Order: sequence, then structure tokens, then C-alpha cells
Amino acid sequence: GPDAIIKAADDLLGKFADTDYKEIALLMEAAAYQQKGDYARAEVTDELMLEAYPKNPQAAMQLGELIVQHVHDNDLDKEEQLSKSEKYINQALANIDTKPNAGMQEAQWAETKKYVRAELQNDLGLVAMSRKKFDVAIAQFKLAVDGDSQPAYQVRLASAYQQSGKNDEALAICDKLLADPQLHPAI
Repeated sequence: GPDAIIKAADDLLGKFADTDYKEIALLMEAAAYQQKGDYARAEVTDELMLEAYPKNPQAAMQLGELIVQHVHDNDLDKEEQLSKSEKYINQALANIDTKPNAGMQEAQWAETKKYVRAELQNDLGLVAMSRKKFDVAIAQFKLAVDGDSQPAYQVRLASAYQQSGKNDEALAICDKLLADPQLHPAI
């Protein structure tokens, strides 16, 4: 569980501060904090990770997603937080070519990178939605759907269309999704 992961990472980094496994330990620790719902510690751990490994796209992505998912309309620092999130997401995009595992085959890496890029475009769409910049959100969600046509991205695209007053486009996406007998009930 997450507590065991956090303890193991802390033990490892406490005994071997310069270990070759520091990067993966910090990533796993940040994800474990997020899994526990301790978003403040997840954010701090991801920031430590980026200080030590500024080109790590996964840490930047985790941090950008964490921030955008926990910004609310009435937060006094909403725009500051959204700007921070956007910075980290763009940092992840800029470093997306950094292969996480040297042993990964090129074909597998290209496929993985395609899905990660789509997730990052989705994240930028979420930032734009929070800012009520629906045309920017539509563009980002379209890029996400082009890279990975998963239903969640399509629903967000439909929502951006609807909120921008483009109801016909939103309904077309929803009708297409609802016609799929395999569609998850949550969608």
C-alpha cells in the first residue's frame, strides 16, 4: 500500500541519498502520497523530484495534473495555481522525448509517448476549461482525442463545445459515445 511505499522510499533515500534509484523512489513516493489523498506532500515530493531531475516528464506531468485537479473556481490564488500547472504540463511536453527506461524498445516507446502526449494535451484542456477559455480547451481536447480517442477525452471535448455554445458538435460526440455498447456506465 501507499504507506509501505512511502516508508520504503524514505528508508532508501535516508540511507543512500545518491542512489541510482532516487528518481524512481521519489516518483513512487509522490504517487503514493497522491493515492493517500495527501496532495500537499505529493506536490512537495514532485517538486523535490524536479529539483533533482528537471527533465523528468513524469514528475512534471504528475505535478501539473495534481495542481489542476485541485484548483477551485473560488480559490483566491486560482490563476497563480493554473499558471503553475500549465508551466509543469508544458515542461513535461518539452521533455517528452526523455525515455524513462533505456531498455524500452523504440516501437513501445513511440506508442507510450503518443498516449502521454494525449494525456498532457487533455491536462492543458482542463487548465483552459478552468479559465473558461473554451476555444483553447476545444483545441487541446481535440489534440488529446487525436492521440488517444478514449471516451473521457471525448466527453471533455463535448463539454467544451457545449460550454462554448456549440451544442450540435457536443451532441454529435455524445451520440457517438452513447451508441457504443461497450461504453463504461460512468461515462
